[in-house]
Amino acid sequence: MDSTLFHTADGEPVPAVTAAEMRAVDRVAVETFGLSLLQMMENAGRNLAAAVREVRSGPVTVLAGSGGNGGGGLCCARHLANRELSVSVVLDRDPAELEGAARTQYETLSAMDVPIDVGTVALESADPAALVDALVGYGLDGALRGQAADLARATAKRDCPVVSLDVPSGMNATTGAVVGPAVDPDQVVTLALPKTGLTETGAALRLADISIPAGVYEQLDSPYTSPFDDSYTVEIRRQ
Repeated sequence: MDSTLFHTADGEPVPAVTAAEMRAVDRVAVETFGLSLLQMMENAGRNLAAAVREVRSGPVTVLAGSGGNGGGGLCCARHLANRELSVSVVLDRDPAELEGAARTQYETLSAMDVPIDVGTVALESADPAALVDALVGYGLDGALRGQAADLARATAKRDCPVVSLDVPSGMNATTGAVVGPAVDPDQVVTLALPKTGLTETGAALRLADISIPAGVYEQLDSPYTSPFDDSYTVEIRRQ
């Protein structure tokens, strides 16, 4: 962990992690402390939805891939729909290709009759007041490809705020490097701990609590003091 990169609005340091370090945090949380991906995803999606509602109260389109990041975006769409916001989802793949927790989130949205489509044509026909980028999370290695890359390019053509989940899709979470198409968000809602690569984005940053127990960091011998007081999210700034 690196405590020199970010701080809260009050000046308290917030440790940042590389992608490998975040994978270790997730592994210990699941294998040792029994947290499920769905539990963490629920917290991520709820906190992302709250951040999106602060940005815009009009229609929202969520761009979602598979895996944890896409599942968090789909969960966010459910929370927005539950609060009677007009929300639609554009996937970067056929729904039949979704697996695991992302598949579970998709099936819930489908049962709710939330509009779900695939690809850039669907995005071009939407008229959102805000976009949510939940295409790819901290696990990206290399450039975005396929429909995820096409959707990332398409976000640049939309004149509305963009909120990314965890890291902007297309950015290397550790280094901040961009080697292909990438989303350029107005805000990033990053999860549990900021990723070191976020020093390279000009977006506003918000850290969201996904209920990782303090004991996870203790087991990893990582110094950690929770930045969350009475809130589940906190503004963070670059040093």
